[in-house]
Amino acid sequence: MEVFPAAPAAGWQDTKATLHRFAQVVGKIRLASGVRRNHWWHVPFHLTGRGLTTRPMGLIDGNPIFTIDFDFAAHRLVVAALDGRTVSFPLQGRSVASFYHEVLRALAALDVRVEMDAPHPFDLPDADRPFAQDTEHAAYDPAAATWYWRVLSQVNLVLEEYAAGFSGKTSPVHHFWHTFDIACSRFGDRVIGQPPDADPVTREAYSREVISSGFWFGDESPAVSASVPPSASPSGPAFYSYTAPEPEGLTGEPLLPAEARWTERGGGHLAVLPYDDARAADDPRCAVLEFYESAYRAGARCAKWDIARLACPGGITDPWLRTP
Repeated sequence: MEVFPAAPAAGWQDTKATLHRFAQVVGKIRLASGVRRNHWWHVPFHLTGRGLTTRPMGLIDGNPIFTIDFDFAAHRLVVAALDGRTVSFPLQGRSVASFYHEVLRALAALDVRVEMDAPHPFDLPDADRPFAQDTEHAAYDPAAATWYWRVLSQVNLVLEEYAAGFSGKTSPVHHFWHTFDIACSRFGDRVIGQPPDADPVTREAYSREVISSGFWFGDESPAVSASVPPSASPSGPAFYSYTAPEPEGLTGEPLLPAEARWTERGGGHLAVLPYDDARAADDPRCAVLEFYESAYRAGARCAKWDIARLACPGGITDPWLRTP
């Protein structure tokens, strides 16, 4: 299987727009039903062997334990309860409004009661339109969805490999449904005070110094999220990294491979390696790992992190195994 396959020639953008809203419907159920974790770690999706999962929810709110999974092998949504009952339906041929209503019916069939705080898109052009009224977004090309799933699967494992090299506080590798990117974040010890007018998403996401790395599928507008900083997002599919707050001198640091660059966005900077440049490399996986490591070292040097102390070669901290 090709690492980082070529994007579909047609149909991806429309499918992405629909899938993004499908993901936000399920994500808002996750937000309402999960146990809160620092930096919003309870909110994103995790990968499975067939797609994406919310992970188990319920119990503490009186609901039965349940999960919601996107199955991109069968192109279905699967809602399952701990007692073995499942309800599923196809993703293809369905508008956002239809998807929303089917999800609610599936939950009701499993005796799950969920109230979304805001049943409409987050930070998308149609953010004021309720999911229940969106009959515009109804494109689902299975080939495009399969490409999306294959890219997520490949990037997920590259990020897992990158995450293994750091012994400090590290987020899981997770897929943010609100901004449609997959990311892993390394945290420093310094507490970062946010301005009083900062929104609660930003305050929690950036309460500590952080260097975040991930992959962004591109969008028509900048994102403000726990994974992509305000006014900083590549316009097309790309691997990215940023340091927040941005330390002085960051953009003077070198990036690898040669195709990587610093991009100015809204007064900040993002390290970017375009997807097509990565897949054109002799070894795409190594090129992306080289990019993530160079961007991390750039941020860590400028922020004066103890790079040697935090290093975890091969994912090992056991001093006996690490001794030559």
